Amino acid sequence: MSLFDNTPPSLPPEEDITGRPLADRMRPREISEYLGQEHILGPGKPLRMQMECGQLTSLILWGPPGSGKTTLAAIAARASHADFIQFSAVLSGIKEIKAVMADAERARRIGRKTILFIDEIHRFNKAQQDAFLPYVERGDVVLIGATTENPSFEINSALLSRAKVYTLHALDTPEVVALLRRAVETPGRGLGDLHLQIDDELLTEIAVASSGDARSALNTLELAAGLASDGKVDRQALADALQRKILLYDKSGEEHFNLISALHKSVRSSDPDASLYWLARMMKAGEDRLYLARRLVRMAIEDIGLADPRAVEQAIACQQTVHFLGTPEGDQALAQLALYLALAPKSDAAYQALNLANATIDSTVAEPVPLHLRNAPTRLMKEMGYSKGYKHAHKDSAAFTDMKCMPPALEQTHFYQPTDRGFEQRLRERLEWLKKRRAESESEN
Repeated sequence: MSLFDNTPPSLPPEEDITGRPLADRMRPREISEYLGQEHILGPGKPLRMQMECGQLTSLILWGPPGSGKTTLAAIAARASHADFIQFSAVLSGIKEIKAVMADAERARRIGRKTILFIDEIHRFNKAQQDAFLPYVERGDVVLIGATTENPSFEINSALLSRAKVYTLHALDTPEVVALLRRAVETPGRGLGDLHLQIDDELLTEIAVASSGDARSALNTLELAAGLASDGKVDRQALADALQRKILLYDKSGEEHFNLISALHKSVRSSDPDASLYWLARMMKAGEDRLYLARRLVRMAIEDIGLADPRAVEQAIACQQTVHFLGTPEGDQALAQLALYLALAPKSDAAYQALNLANATIDSTVAEPVPLHLRNAPTRLMKEMGYSKGYKHAHKDSAAFTDMKCMPPALEQTHFYQPTDRGFEQRLRERLEWLKKRRAESESEN
């Protein structure tokens, strides 16, 4: 048996269908059966036109699980009348790549086209991805890569420049419902021979629970069908099959960063409901609670700052609570903190002040510390002028001094510009008072 099967996975021989999972049996065989992705497969769209003309070029299909990447590649191969070779980046290495490329090169010399489909192409390292380049350039193969990760980060730029990236979206609920209904009614490949009875309401529940993943939805339907009583799928059978909602989430993938970005920006935008929703999404998907606590601490510092100094106190208390209680008890602390931060007054003045200070340090010479700010623990240092002219603030009734603490070259530089929101309004008033007192002191001198 060959390691590589040149039969497209959407076109299994009829005798091999029995025993295959429903999701595999119901793979569309023609473009007319394919549901969704109208933005790239609708009439007149470039990919649709390439497939209809049989002039397919190398491409990367980027989309979430169950969006139809493998199926689309197989349909494209059939439309192009090409040999179809599929292997997974998880199981294959350089040796297998070179063997496949050699076969494809021989096929090209006798006028046969080869479409090479690589599932999870992002799992190939740079050297493995580079191995495809000469064969793609010579036209030995048409490369179709499938990935759930952002190609900009996971695919070599050299390979990306030779392939068109098409983004696939998760199927919407009506599309998944239509797919499930087709599976219920289709004999042979589907469940039509069972004459199942299932309401569209229950199919909709499966579709919603799958979060646009067609494979997950069909797997759930197949399990529910096995639990049906007298050919009827009722709510109890569905509940037993469903168990819990499947959420698209990868702790190290793009969706992880998409969700934490949504949470951060919802807090910054003072939207408590959205903040709680995105937080709950991440917790439901199994995100590390201490990671969430760390990110919320950062939000308290970066986006609230001195507009509400208690925000950091609340954030650190939440982190300690989550560490002490664990899940699920600590989840309530995270929810409480997210709501507090969302509703707190916002200011990034302290955050911007540090950025300005860092920028000034990067763009100016390292000024020496003024002598009056230096300690003088020895007689020699006192003779050199260390500490001379230092004014101790606590000797003044208002704990005020007009002493200059910045290097002379930076005396007119100001970093912190407090807003008029929350507690920072009081800090602004205090800053204005200090400026006024210093100005009065300078005029007196």
